Amino acid sequence: MNRHLLSIDDLDPSDIQQIFTTAAEMHDVQKRQVKKLPALRGRTVINLFFEDSTRTRSSFEIAGKWLSADVINLSAKGSSASKGESLRDTVLTVTAMGIDGLVVRHAASGAAEQISRWIDVPVINAGDGTHEHPTQALLDGYTLTRRLGTLEGKHVAIVGDLTHSRVFRSNVKSLTKLGATVTAVAPPTLMPAGVGDWSKAAGFATAYDLDAVLPEADAVMMLRVQRERMSGGFFPTAREYTVGYGLTRDRLATLKPGTPILHPGPMNRGLEISADAADALDSVVLDQVSAGVAVRMSVLYHLLAGEETSA
Repeated sequence: MNRHLLSIDDLDPSDIQQIFTTAAEMHDVQKRQVKKLPALRGRTVINLFFEDSTRTRSSFEIAGKWLSADVINLSAKGSSASKGESLRDTVLTVTAMGIDGLVVRHAASGAAEQISRWIDVPVINAGDGTHEHPTQALLDGYTLTRRLGTLEGKHVAIVGDLTHSRVFRSNVKSLTKLGATVTAVAPPTLMPAGVGDWSKAAGFATAYDLDAVLPEADAVMMLRVQRERMSGGFFPTAREYTVGYGLTRDRLATLKPGTPILHPGPMNRGLEISADAADALDSVVLDQVSAGVAVRMSVLYHLLAGEETSA
């Protein structure tokens, strides 16, 4: 692995498999009564979040603590950034305290990469604007691998608000590296600009007809409609979006038996996913949450444990 994890581009397929192998070992820690490993004892990790988060920040905090690191959470609302301090000054101030790793989420695409140029400690991108969210894609791939065995030749449909989704961008890269065939499905208004050239280069397909894709899928990933990032009318009404692109009860019945249903959360129940689909036996939404801790433990381990203890 590289020194930082800023993008799925930083990983080759063997790196991803190594992260998965270690994550499987870390997953066993969750079953123990005492959930502690000494791998990062004496290391300090800062979670610096400029955007709201429940799953990602909590799982990074738990992951670091279960590896015996000292973990400190900082948010923009509770830091000097709220007083007008620049991102660079905030990051340099935090790093000057002698930390060993920085997990960062920021609303600006490319922020994590820029931060990695300012400091000399490993940086993990926990989501930057509409760019990437690499650990989410890794935990999604890990969840699917545990459910389906191998992703080689499997067909994964990614459905929803693709324009604003960093999860989509990271998953396209990771799933294709793992051998999966990916079809991205969205209404024309939520299909990213220039997606035609991008899909050819990245090796994924695009479609506008969800009902034609679902019966052929081996896994379905529903994405949240990110209304907080929308400044215009991307679809007429919530009802019309659900009719065209929601995983409704009727669409649930068209899936092949055993097709895993994923959602990175938080879910807009009744909009992009029905309660029937979210709570279905084949829903792996909570499996994703559990996998998130294991995968982030693995990432922290490989980036911060050092050569003397690295796998």
